[in-house]
This record gives sequence, C-alpha cells and structure tokens, in this order.
Amino acid sequence: MKLSSYVCGKWYEGTSQGVETFNAVTGEAVCHVSSEGINFADVVRFGREVGGKALREMTFHDRALALKNMAKALMADKEKFYEISAQTGATRADGWVDIEGGLGTVFSYASLATRELPNDTVLVEGETETLSKNGSFLGRHILTSKPGVSVHINAFNFPIWGMLEKIAPSLIAGVPVIVKPATPSAYLSEAMVRDIVDGGYFPAGAIQIICGSVGDLLEHLNEQDVVTFTGSASTGRKLRTHPNIIENSIPFTMEADSLNAAILGKSVSEDDPEFDLFLREISKEMTIKAGQKCTAIRRVIVPREKVKAVIDGLSTKLDKIAMGDASHEGVRMGALISRDQVRDVAEQVARLTQECEIVHGGSDDFEVIGADKNKGAFYPKTVLYCDRPFEKTLVHEVEAFGPVTTVMPYDELDDAIDIAKLGKGSLVASVYSYDNVETKKLVTSAAAWHGRMLILNRDCAKESTGHGSPLMPLVHGGPGRAGGGEELGGLRAVKHYMQRTAIQGSPGSLMAVTSEYHRGALVESDGVHPFRKYFEDLVIGETLVTHRRTVTEADIVNFGCISGDHFYAHFDEIAAQDSFFGKRVAHGYFVLSAAAGMFVDPGKGPVIANYGLESLRFIEPVGIGDTIQAKLTVKKKIKKAKRGDEKANGVVQWAIEVVNQHNEPVAVYDIMTLVERRDD
Repeated sequence: MKLSSYVCGKWYEGTSQGVETFNAVTGEAVCHVSSEGINFADVVRFGREVGGKALREMTFHDRALALKNMAKALMADKEKFYEISAQTGATRADGWVDIEGGLGTVFSYASLATRELPNDTVLVEGETETLSKNGSFLGRHILTSKPGVSVHINAFNFPIWGMLEKIAPSLIAGVPVIVKPATPSAYLSEAMVRDIVDGGYFPAGAIQIICGSVGDLLEHLNEQDVVTFTGSASTGRKLRTHPNIIENSIPFTMEADSLNAAILGKSVSEDDPEFDLFLREISKEMTIKAGQKCTAIRRVIVPREKVKAVIDGLSTKLDKIAMGDASHEGVRMGALISRDQVRDVAEQVARLTQECEIVHGGSDDFEVIGADKNKGAFYPKTVLYCDRPFEKTLVHEVEAFGPVTTVMPYDELDDAIDIAKLGKGSLVASVYSYDNVETKKLVTSAAAWHGRMLILNRDCAKESTGHGSPLMPLVHGGPGRAGGGEELGGLRAVKHYMQRTAIQGSPGSLMAVTSEYHRGALVESDGVHPFRKYFEDLVIGETLVTHRRTVTEADIVNFGCISGDHFYAHFDEIAAQDSFFGKRVAHGYFVLSAAAGMFVDPGKGPVIANYGLESLRFIEPVGIGDTIQAKLTVKKKIKKAKRGDEKANGVVQWAIEVVNQHNEPVAVYDIMTLVERRDD
C-alpha cells in the first residue's frame, strides 16, 4: 500500500512510489511512503488560517476537553495500534511505553490544563509588578497563542509517544500542528492520526501529517511558527541552521541522541540492593525497544574494583532475555526498526572496537525465536569495555543506537564525574548509591551536563519509573550534544508555543486586558452581597467593604485557647515588649478568621465551598485595641466544565485586603470559592 498524508483537510497520496518500508521482524514490505506533489505553502497556510483561527477561539479548557475525549477514544481502540506496532519490531512492553505512555501523556496534559489554566484564551503569568510610587503604573506578563503553526519532526523509535507528547501542549496552547513522522515507522503514526481525524475532536487544520519528505516546508515558515525536532544530532544541526530558520529567528527545539550514563557509587558493594538495581536498569535500557531509545544507557561508569562483577552480572542478566518475534511466548526483546539500522549499529560498534573490546555479544552467533535473523532486523545484545576512558575518545563520541553499552572504570568519585562530563551533554544520567553524601556530590557536580538525573536506591526502586522514562511534569532535553532544548516539563511545554509579552499601564487598563482585578483599579458595588450572586452575575472588580471590628484581649485569649497557639508574642506581656513587635499582638490567623466573619454572608446561596487560600502576607501587626476592616473583591473567574450530574459551577478568586484604623494593610491574600452557575 501507499501511505497517505493528511493535509489541507484531506488525505493525499504522493505522486511517486517513494520509500519502501519493511516489517522489522519478517522483512516483508509494509508500505511505500511519499509526499511528492504536496504544496507545502498551502499546508502552512491552511494550518495558520483555518486550524489556528479556530483553535484560538477555543479556551484552554475547550482544548483540554477535546484532548481528553480524543485520548479516551484512542485508548479504547489501543489493540489496533499494538498490532501495527509489532511490525516495527516492538514487543508488547515496548508498545505499552509508546502507545499507552503517549496517551497517558495526553491525559496528563488535559488534566493539567483544566487544573492550572484559566477557562480563557489568555494566560496571565506571575505577580503584578508595581512600577510607580503611588501604584498607578503597573506591569504584568501575559501569554497569547502564536498565530502560526508548529512543525514536529519526529524520530522512528517512538512513533506515537514522540508525536503525542508534542501535539498535546501545542494544541492546548492554541497552535495547530504539522507532524512529520520518521519514514520507517510512519505507518503507525498515520494510523493514529487517521483515527484522530475521523473522530473530529479538533477543527480542520489543527492537525496535519506529512508522510515522506518535508520538501520546502521550512522555507514557508515565519517568525510566528515553531519547529521541534527529535532525532540524530547531525540531522538536527542541519535543520537548525536552515537559512529561513536563522533569518526569521524561528524557535527551534532539538532533542538529539546522547551518550547517557549510569554511575555506580563507590560505596556500593556487590551485596547491596543498589548493585542489582544497577545491573537491572542497564539490561532493561539495552533491551527495551532493542536499545533504540534516546535515553538508553550508553556509558556504564563503574569503580575499577567492580568492573569484572558488573560485566559478569550484566552478561548473566542479558543471557536470560530472549530475542525474536514478540508474538512468541518468552520473547522480551524485539528487532531494530530496519535492516538499515542493523547495518548502522554494526558500523558504529566496529568504530567503538578501535578503542574498546567486546566482552559480551557483538557477533553473528545469536539466537532468534520465531523469526529469521537474516530477514528480520535483529542485532545481538552487546557490551564493550573501555579500559582508559580519559585517553580513548570514541566512547564519548560514537553512539550505536541499539542494544549496545560500554563499561568504563573509575578510581575516585571525581573521576566518575569527569567521565560523565566527557559525553558533552546528555538527556539523562542515573546514580546508584545509598550514601547521601556521595549522591549529592555526584548529582550537583554533574547536573549541568545532563537534562535529568535519576537517583536510584532501595528506598524508591519499587515505584521508580526508571532511567529511561521521561515524565510529563519534568523537562525532557539536555545541553550540548543532547540538543540544548526542552520538551515536556508540564506547563513549560505549553508556554513554549505561546508568546510572552510584558504589558504596562494603569490598574484599570491591566484589569481590562487580563480579566483580573489589580489593586488600585476602580471598583464597584450594587449593594447586593457578592455571596448572594451566581457565577455569571459577578463582575471583575466588584467589591464589598465590611463593617469594622476592634480587637480585644479576650479575642486573643479565646483564639489561643481554641487553637492551642500560646506563642509568647500573644500571651507574655514582658517577652512581647522585648520582641520584634514591642507589644502583645493578635494571632495572624485570628485576623484571617475575623475577616472571614466580617465578609461572609451566613445565608444559603450560590457559594458552594471555600477550597483554597493563596499569596497570604501579614504586613502589619494587630494589637489590642486596633480596629480592622476587610475588603473583598472579585479578582478572577474561571468557568469550569460540568461533570456528570453535578450542578454547573465556576471558581471565583477573591482578593482580600484587611486594613487597620489608619487604613494601612495588615494582611492581603486571595481565597478561592466554588460558585454555582445559572446555566447547565
């Protein structure tokens, strides 16, 4: 068959046969891949003018809901993708990381967006900056969707996860995507995009896929577009230096192959749990996806006196892992993506043997279960040993992208750190030790050379996701050879596709732009208590000023007895005089409680619950005889999606300011309440 691209709202077959792809296990042809004949200028224009326009009209919550519905439907049909994934040489476990790991990432982003982002199209970031003496001139940061497209050039090893982990934050940000999967496994990416398109979760133009060459696509991009790349460092460098990328300063994020390291602490003995964890993690990283992972362990850094034990132990574990057709029982390691990849790995191993010796595997004498190793893309589990890692450089420069790793000795802990640095930047390094002093030195000294560092020991082993698993809340990327970019990292990834802009102006102007109250803006009140109003009826800036209350000694004593807080500043007259306050003062939390008593309307109404307090600051002490007053202002409103049979509601964030008799602020903070909506 010929694989299709989905561009400009329709499926398109290339006008040439293009590149033929093969089943990694059997060697049989799967499909031809070609994008010839596609007008890439039209693809970019369609994304910007059709997909982008529609996405930007959706709120963050709308986009998150669409992602959630998409992921639910795809997860329900996951077995179809597992079946296709097997053709790439993946085992069921490999496919789980790619398919369910990818969809899990989408679910995580959808949840994060609903939880952390407003139900709006503009994201307000950070705190208000006061830029003038009297507070009439303020500054703030906002993020808005770029009116361009994001081009995702992906690697062959994770055709679903690698696609979805980029798609999710881009669509939440309101930026349409153009996906370019790697040709050898493009048929799996295309199958999922086909289901996404059929499901109609997003407007036309939000998601396009190009199967085959990108042609002159990069030449049609401009300053509002974004490019993210995952693949080899050499290809990434060529793309990053494309004349149009440079001329228009187009953001280019690169996540490249890297020589990731695992370091065994000098304190670890062969009988310690950490020693076995070390061996297990290396063998796992060598055999999951047949070692075709950008995060796989390529350099194993070991105390010199434990080299033999590590090589022997690792060899024993690797010998127990059967390789072949994953449909056969007991097979735990599959094939490489193609025979071309087998040849490439063999060439890189040959280069490494110029300075290293093979101590396990590395020959044609290996067994394959349920398949013909001469037709399928199989390569043996191979361990090399480099005896002088400071003198021999190839081990720090050459990556065999398969089931290959190299063991290196070190004498002192500083040597282990320096060896890790010789890789000139990696996605991840892992440290195995139960000695916290040793761990701290290894991590803090080497962290600048690695995008992520895993500390694995007996305390976290059962729940650890392991060396090779990037997670949505944490950044994925690394310095130097690893590309110098970042992906994932929770909201960091969403913000990557948005433009951060500093805005300056009066409190009223900023309130109008951000839909958020800023202290100093004009406020209003219609005389109706705001707790008597439904979500829709509340207006940003609407304010209630309460009655006054004079604080007495009885208030302090009673609150101390109820709370159990008998701190000297509240109860010891002599000690209080010598304190920072110079007198007995009321508990800060009494001030908050008293303020709540002044601004809360006690009757049943649309306010459902108070569920949070943020940004609390106690500014001035409140002493016996001081009089306080509270001001309650609608700061921000977040409309929430209705769930099941529950009443429709929204979140209202209220700015609270408590002042004393001199109109000086004594406490400022925000509270959040759930407020019922009229509409369903």
